[in-house]
Amino acid sequence: MRLMELEFERHSNPVDMIEFVASSNDWSFERSGEDEIAMTVDGRWASYQVSFSWMESCEALHLACAFDLKVPDIKANEILKLLSLVNGQVLMGHFDLWRQEDVVIFRQSLLLAGGAEATNQQVEVLLSSAVEACEAYYQAFQFVVWSGIDAKSALEAALFETVGEA
Repeated sequence: MRLMELEFERHSNPVDMIEFVASSNDWSFERSGEDEIAMTVDGRWASYQVSFSWMESCEALHLACAFDLKVPDIKANEILKLLSLVNGQVLMGHFDLWRQEDVVIFRQSLLLAGGAEATNQQVEVLLSSAVEACEAYYQAFQFVVWSGIDAKSALEAALFETVGEA
C-alpha cells in the first residue's frame, strides 16, 4: 500500500481553531460556511481583509489577505513586476494580483496532511506573518498605483529605513 492511499480521520475542522483563536483575541469575524471564516485586521498602513479556507482535497488551511488597493489596467504590468521582486524576498507565502477584483492579495497555506491538527500558535503565526508581509510592502504597491513609480524604485523606497530621530 502506498502512503498516499492511507486515509486518516480528522477529528476537527481547522476553521474551528481559527474561530477559537479569533474569539480568544476578541477579533470580529464572520463564519460564512463550515470551511471558511473571514475577519478584518487593522494594520499600520491599512485594514486587511483576511479569509481562511479549509481545502479538504489537499488538506491545507489557506489564508488570503487583501488590502483595499484597486489596480487599474494601466498599472497592472508594473504591479506584476513589483510582485516578482517582492516574492523574491518573501520567505513564506506569496503576493498575487487577483484579477477578478483587481486587488493585490497575500496567500499562504498551512499543510495539515495525514490528519494533522492546527494549533493556536500555528494559526496566530500564519495570520501575523501575512499581516507583517502586507505591512512591509503595502507602500510599494501604493507608490506604483498612485505615484506612477516603477516597481524597482517603489520597492527601494518602501524598504528605505531611517536611522536616528529628527
